[in-house]
Amino acid sequence: MLLEERLALSHKKNEEKLKTFKESNEKMKLGIMGGTFNPIHNAHLATAEFIRDKYGLDKVVFIPTGDPPHKRNILDKKHRFNMVVMSTLKNDDFFVSDYEIASKGETNYTVDTLRYIGQTYPNEEIYFITGSDAVNQMESWKEFQENFKRAKFIAAIRPGIDLLETQENIERYRKDYSANIDMVYVPSLEISSTYIRSRVKSGKSIKYLVPGRVEEYIRKYNLYGGASR
Repeated sequence: MLLEERLALSHKKNEEKLKTFKESNEKMKLGIMGGTFNPIHNAHLATAEFIRDKYGLDKVVFIPTGDPPHKRNILDKKHRFNMVVMSTLKNDDFFVSDYEIASKGETNYTVDTLRYIGQTYPNEEIYFITGSDAVNQMESWKEFQENFKRAKFIAAIRPGIDLLETQENIERYRKDYSANIDMVYVPSLEISSTYIRSRVKSGKSIKYLVPGRVEEYIRKYNLYGGASR
């Protein structure tokens, strides 16, 4: 199957999964996996699946950021969205929302996304999955205290992050803001989007670091300043 055909199939399947979820009358546990996904890689997927299983989540919605306030010079949001949609094709428990990338010319904040999710899926129990590095910066987020009221936060421990600092911050959030937040060690691959971009730029292989469909997409569109082998 050609890449274009696979991409079209992925978008069609994603729309079907979105429709089915919206039409369900059952109260569900919904995980939110936000991020730039620049690009999405196997550790993102492994983390989402590990936490889905650990917390008994019914579904996980991936929400690629459009114009994130803390990051600049990232790949066009259309490409990032396409790669996430292709990566989640074969998992019926994963689907992708274009809420943030569809926000034209607007900076995307977590609190706005959580408000949208709360309005769109008012019956669901919300779990926001994020990296432990992001947790250490949460007090700089827009209206951060409202975030704690709208979702349970799960901090996935990532390699290279100060574990003690993260533990201290989480305890403080619980005490000062009544935050419902857990820190979870995820035994996934030590992969980062930064590492993948550097390998692509250097012409090195990214096989088995990202889904095969993502590797093909990056090569076809010559993303990140080079092509993988």
